[in-house]
Amino acid sequence: MTQRILITGATGAIGGALAQAYAAPGVELHLQGRNGAQLAAQAAACTALGARVLTHQQDVRDFAALQAWAARLGADAPLDLVILNAGMNTNIGPDGAGEPWHEAEALIDTNLKACMALVHGVLPAMRRAGRGQIALVSSLAGYFGLPVTPAYCASKAGLKAYGEALRGWLAPEGIRVNVIMPGYVHSPMCAAMPGPKPFVWTPERAARSIRRGLARDKARISFPFPLNWGSWWLAVLPAALSLRILGWLGYRGHQ
Repeated sequence: MTQRILITGATGAIGGALAQAYAAPGVELHLQGRNGAQLAAQAAACTALGARVLTHQQDVRDFAALQAWAARLGADAPLDLVILNAGMNTNIGPDGAGEPWHEAEALIDTNLKACMALVHGVLPAMRRAGRGQIALVSSLAGYFGLPVTPAYCASKAGLKAYGEALRGWLAPEGIRVNVIMPGYVHSPMCAAMPGPKPFVWTPERAARSIRRGLARDKARISFPFPLNWGSWWLAVLPAALSLRILGWLGYRGHQ
């Protein structure tokens, strides 16, 4: 039986590594990305690994088109696994001037609203069939807001809460929902982020950890240790102390 998997942001570091981690005979991959050339290259790599690959070049901020595409994919049968990975970042700048509004708005649309739109698109078929799995790629930055990336942290915290709520709602119907919370993973987006970047993983290592966690249906897939442990503590400690710790570590609003 063919396993049908959808991955958004498949031209990014984690998305591309996940696509190739799942690519195999008997797998039908639906890969979304904005860059046509990179998407074609990713499709070729996954096809060489034995998968049947179908690509969808689109900006995820076109919510109506996104939901229509998802509904078409589930018209005959539900997707087995949907990994919502597309994302972007912005920051307050080296002088602390602040995030440009157009970038913050695009970020919320991409990181949060597009994921919610896709969930609404794929969910009806899954609920009719009583099966399926949805994975939302949040971030360790969703535990506590970093002063250098407010909008990014807000989007990832929202995605974390959304995924946890979905899991509680949909588990009795046989639908699994997982929240993925990576730390730093080698990528152009990671390189562009301000502040220190401890315990950086390769995309391939991240993909292996994510795949293992999804196979075990872990509610929260977070890595690497000890960065995930420390990030969790930031959410538990008094906010004033957590902000002081972040300042000591080099995450400051003004450099």
